[in-house]
Amino acid sequence: MIDDDRICTIRDIISDYVKSPSLQHLRDPHSILNIAKAIVKQLDRESGIWKKWEGQRDALLKASLGCWIPVEELQSYLNTLPGPRLTTTDVYQRQRAYYEEPYSKYPNDDLQEGCLILFNEEKALGTELPAIIGRLAEFVEGEEERLRLEREVRYKAMRESERLAAEQRLLSGADCKWTHLKKSPECYCRANGRTYRLTPIKDKRWNLHRVDGLFSQESGNLVGTYGGKGDATKVVAKIAYDTEWR
Repeated sequence: MIDDDRICTIRDIISDYVKSPSLQHLRDPHSILNIAKAIVKQLDRESGIWKKWEGQRDALLKASLGCWIPVEELQSYLNTLPGPRLTTTDVYQRQRAYYEEPYSKYPNDDLQEGCLILFNEEKALGTELPAIIGRLAEFVEGEEERLRLEREVRYKAMRESERLAAEQRLLSGADCKWTHLKKSPECYCRANGRTYRLTPIKDKRWNLHRVDGLFSQESGNLVGTYGGKGDATKVVAKIAYDTEWR
């Protein structure tokens, strides 16, 4: 048991701590908490599977995630920091381990070209790698927001196009699913050439009517009251092909 490296680690940390000439410092709750954190941190580092990633190496690698920094460039700079020599495989697999953590994401392929252009520009100017990473991180953040807004615009345009197409199908007399006209609260569907209207009422329920047309002045024949469009759809699927007595 005495040969356990963890014991030696804890002994060394405590030995350094008790060298303090101040008894008040040794008994201070905040100082005791700090020494406890230091012990846990050191033990975690020594028990981890990634032995080469100490100090600023891991922090720099994490900052570079998603920035499309060439692995060889990262390896070269990281090897100037304290620690054992890193290979390109060390760097690549450490990146991959971070990407595969929960809630993480891989670099955006759409931003690779732009990142590499900026990287080469800054490298040619002699910019230090941490500063390059900072600029690329800002670039990636801005571009991802731009792409998000563009996707949102495209999605809204697609939904509007689908809405107009559904309205046109309903107005043309073709069979169709539930469709709102001009964003009205009522919606219509047509099955087997028969038109049905759903009208919202209190308690989030719907009245289903069989109507002669979309713009009929009559309220139509009440089929029933239902808790949602799904229930009404099941009823329509059945009665649309039953014998209809008008």
